[in-house]
Amino acid sequence: MANTDNAFGLKPVQHRNGAPYNGAFRLYCAADATAIFIGDPVILSGSSQTVRGQIYSDVDVCATGDVMVGVCVGVVPETQDSLRYRAASTTRLIMVADDPDLLFEIQEVSGGTALTANDAGLNANFVVASGSTATGYSGVELNNASEATTNTLDLHIVGPVARDDNAIGEHCKWLVTINRHQFSNQVAGI
Repeated sequence: MANTDNAFGLKPVQHRNGAPYNGAFRLYCAADATAIFIGDPVILSGSSQTVRGQIYSDVDVCATGDVMVGVCVGVVPETQDSLRYRAASTTRLIMVADDPDLLFEIQEVSGGTALTANDAGLNANFVVASGSTATGYSGVELNNASEATTNTLDLHIVGPVARDDNAIGEHCKWLVTINRHQFSNQVAGI
């Protein structure tokens, strides 16, 4: 059975110890010129904003090679008509799953040489892609051309998602952890 092609970025599913993800997040702020979609990896920008009398650290969308702080899991609505994602150049509060021990599900990119079960344990980068303004979800996918033992790559491949609708090959869904996380002890401060 062929896997469906439905990019959604990074979706938190459980902790490394096997406990299910319970929806926990920390609030950050975003005000830069790039839209942030649900599932986008984000990085601390080194600045902050005051929103509704509270101070929040700013986040920006991650590029490949950045040290991540986490993944956007939602955007705080301002009205009932608010967008599901954070539009470019608007100030919005961003819900970020920032626990360095989370496992995420991510779809493998189209084309290239598909990853195999033997790639579990390797590291890989993600591919940045525009999110959907219709669904609010990220277009970020797992890069199947970057897997290696190098510890400077973005993600650590845990293995394929064990589910009946998921098979090794194009668009396979994989479990990964953030390899270079801002709250892990091996990275320098910003």
